[in-house]
Amino acid sequence: MRGDAEHGFPRSAGQWPPCGRRVPDNGRVLEMTREEFEELVAESLDRIPPELTRLMDNVAVFVEDEPPTDDPELLGLYEGTPLTDRGEWYAGVLPDRITIYRGPTLRMCETRDDVVAETEVTVVHEIAHHFGIDDERLHALGYG
Repeated sequence: MRGDAEHGFPRSAGQWPPCGRRVPDNGRVLEMTREEFEELVAESLDRIPPELTRLMDNVAVFVEDEPPTDDPELLGLYEGTPLTDRGEWYAGVLPDRITIYRGPTLRMCETRDDVVAETEVTVVHEIAHHFGIDDERLHALGYG
């Protein structure tokens, strides 16, 4: 959940601020329908090892065409309370939200293979935030 009134989500105790992945666009736009892109996101989710997906709790994944206008290079965004920050107070809350943005991904990639690879990295990056892994550690692991 995003912790600001602008987006209508309450901020809970222990909740992370929104965290996202950004890469500058290359000046061109690769063509891909929203349905094709959603399928790539689904395929990326399917490649997450089952032992990890079984641990994911109260999280939903969405595809949007564009990120907020104040951050046009945002590829993905995790909003919520990571598993590592949840305590006994965590009950009855809306699901965490992972959003993958189609427009910036298509603008930064040159080929369909680039989109497939970038989508997978972005999905893994945002799921890692759900598990409590911060950007510094993700960069060190090559998911920057």
